[in-house]
Amino acid sequence: MPDRAVIFDLAGTLVDTAPDLMRATNHVLEGLGRRPSGMDEVRSFVGLGARARLTRGLAATGGLPENYDVEPDYERFVAFYSRNIAGGSVPFPGLVALLERLQREGFALAVCTNKLEGLSNQLLDALDLARFFGAVVGPDTLGIAKPDPRPFHEAVARLGLAAPRALMVGDSETDILTARNAGVPVIAVPFGYTPRPVAEFGPDRLISHFDEAYAAIEDLLPANP
Repeated sequence: MPDRAVIFDLAGTLVDTAPDLMRATNHVLEGLGRRPSGMDEVRSFVGLGARARLTRGLAATGGLPENYDVEPDYERFVAFYSRNIAGGSVPFPGLVALLERLQREGFALAVCTNKLEGLSNQLLDALDLARFFGAVVGPDTLGIAKPDPRPFHEAVARLGLAAPRALMVGDSETDILTARNAGVPVIAVPFGYTPRPVAEFGPDRLISHFDEAYAAIEDLLPANP
């Protein structure tokens, strides 16, 4: 039975979701008479969540309306995004080969994300990635989001392992803090969504491509003798 678990963030770590998030964000902005946000703008605040993304998008395209309530626009965003969730989203290079190797070598795998659980499962299904993961935990799963460590611990618990050893793989300060709060090692990828370089947040390892990930995982989470 596996005794090692690798817990992945989703957007910006497993999958480049920025193209579809940009389309959904711009769908809402254009409905409010605003100019569309460009890819660089969207990438800079993808990791903050849809509400913050919409609020920042409005602030950058003319300012927030007085007494602005983000919830109706958030609902429009989610409805559009759920209908168009994988039009341009793709796994990052080397990811599928890494997941296949980890499965072969007996690692248990899960996703811990600040994307809604239902949308996360929908995206993983659409990209044929769901087959790799024994659990998916979002901010609505427990009603609390990263960097609180409880979603991470829930993801590990749902794998059903006895006394598992685990680590986090992510792309942002939120993921680094989640791992620190959970007391586990963390590997960071620099190709995700963060306004500051992820190296500044002190991950245990920084990899530039998923081809480098397996060696880093074995180093931080070696097999029991």
